[in-house]
Amino acid sequence: MTKKIFKATGKYLRLSPNKARRVLEQIKGKKYSEARLILKFIPYKCSKTIDKILNSAFYNMQNISKISLDKNSIIIKNALADEGPILKRFQPRAQGRAFPIRKPTCHIMIEIEN
Repeated sequence: MTKKIFKATGKYLRLSPNKARRVLEQIKGKKYSEARLILKFIPYKCSKTIDKILNSAFYNMQNISKISLDKNSIIIKNALADEGPILKRFQPRAQGRAFPIRKPTCHIMIEIEN
């Protein structure tokens, strides 16, 4: 049986790419069930979003292959967080000055293989 790679992507997420990478490094190379457990108990905001993307990749695999899958045989091959567009805002400050605020977005891509 050849190994196929399936992926899921989340785009324009209001998360910092650096903070998302911190969580993605924890699950890269792990089994699907183990990664779900890690994401459930890790105390970061982005873990819930990453869990949804990981589930999406699993259901993509399930729908395309149309066979029953063992969750312990599925491995997370790759997990990336790329930078998206930055929302630029300004905060008024004293004496007519403006303070720039940068609101980062990111694109998260997760690849799994059976």
